[in-house]
Amino acid sequence: MSQPIRSALVSVYYKDRLEPLVALLKQHGVTIYSTGGTQQFIEEQGAEVTAVESLTGFPEVFGGRVKTLHPKVFGGILQRRHEAGDQQQASQHQIPPIDLVIVDLYPFEETVASGAAEADVIEKIDIGGISLLRAAAKNFRDVLVVSSRDQYAAVTELLTQKNCATDLDDRRHYAAAAFEATSHYDTQIFRYMAEGTELSAAALKVSEKPATALRYGENPHQAGTFYGDLNALFDQLHGKQLSYNNLVDVDAAVLLMQEFDAQGPAACAILKHTNACGIAQADTLHTAYLNALSCDPVSAFGGVIIVNKPVDAATAEELNKLFFEVLIAPEFEAEALPILQSKKNRILLRQKPVQFPAKQIKTLLNGVIEQDFDRQVEGAAEFRTVTESAPTTDEVAALEFALKVCKHTKSNTIVLARAGQLLASGVGQTSRVDALRQAIEKARSFGFELQGAVMASDAFFPFPDCVEIAGEAGIRAVVQPGGSIKDQDSIDACNRLGMAMVLTGVRHFKH
Repeated sequence: MSQPIRSALVSVYYKDRLEPLVALLKQHGVTIYSTGGTQQFIEEQGAEVTAVESLTGFPEVFGGRVKTLHPKVFGGILQRRHEAGDQQQASQHQIPPIDLVIVDLYPFEETVASGAAEADVIEKIDIGGISLLRAAAKNFRDVLVVSSRDQYAAVTELLTQKNCATDLDDRRHYAAAAFEATSHYDTQIFRYMAEGTELSAAALKVSEKPATALRYGENPHQAGTFYGDLNALFDQLHGKQLSYNNLVDVDAAVLLMQEFDAQGPAACAILKHTNACGIAQADTLHTAYLNALSCDPVSAFGGVIIVNKPVDAATAEELNKLFFEVLIAPEFEAEALPILQSKKNRILLRQKPVQFPAKQIKTLLNGVIEQDFDRQVEGAAEFRTVTESAPTTDEVAALEFALKVCKHTKSNTIVLARAGQLLASGVGQTSRVDALRQAIEKARSFGFELQGAVMASDAFFPFPDCVEIAGEAGIRAVVQPGGSIKDQDSIDACNRLGMAMVLTGVRHFKH
């Protein structure tokens, strides 16, 4: 049912982009009600405005906290044009109908993100605005609601095409958008207010936007969508749209590289199906990349690469020899970009500093599970030597490196490494012995000598077999969490073989 717009309430925080919509309302002689700064803005556009105070007969009070919360405002929005009783009461109480509500919400989320004091955050909890949106959205049969400046252009075009009138489908569409805005807003407020209290775990409240439709999900027969602001994390400098599988690998790559300080040595990691098939540190990025590639040049084909230093021309020339899907870097030097952009579909992402969520969420069965991100990693200070021989300084550095990689590799996992370079890993195996054998075979297949290398395990050894197999291969030092009732069996095996073992007390499963 077509509904002409004869009156509108306009009260917005952000006034940019509003001019064309105000001009259209003025052109059609729409009665405009407004408040404060919005009223002044509209009047500056040459349109007549009726102050809400004149409609309600009541002034703004409490520093603007109360200005639209009045029966004449909400009655104007909520009255049902097709209900005789409503119309009789509206006439009795002199409540004119309001056909269009243009309201946005105070920037609560932005204020929290800015680190503002609690008093400032609380003042950005919108009361009148969110109530107006809900009222207008509820009465979409008769009222059009505009809840964001991002809608101004589309609404202006709609009203221009329909001679300042709307159909029921139009109003329902914008009502749904308004409820999305209010639900997201309430979610952010709840999360802020409940943080650190028992209420934070009482219910899972998540609202992420914008939504980006992906080409498909994990496979072509599955639909896929990303919810979140990728532009806050990356500038995409080249290539095709990121796919579902790209995003999963990019997430794994970014989390792994967080373990390697950008102020430290150059680091490069190559990932395939979320696991590192190559990772290395060196004095230059060029060397780090070549060392990472040498770990497994076969698996590197079609992988995701991440580095912690700006990509220079020499490194770009080497990278350009390999087919890969995505390259992530904090910066690309001017000479490097044209080299890397020579492949049409290659995705180049410049990573921006951004704070990641503290929680991980995953759908499971008929519900959702949530956990803290695994932010912990153990270094030399947490290592407890339990064998007769202690690891050397170089071995400690290698153990620290191996443990960082191990933490981000699918369980069951074994990582073999030297200081600053992954030699091989056994990933996602159903037994730790299988993971170790896979790693040994892989390292040897790519020409790595394991004599003097180190081994990291994501969980304890229930039997001494892994230690014995590693010792025969030349491994000289081991890091593992410990905690098995048979820890001593593995420790004794190390002592027999002249190996060093350190325990961390912390398990890093990745299922």
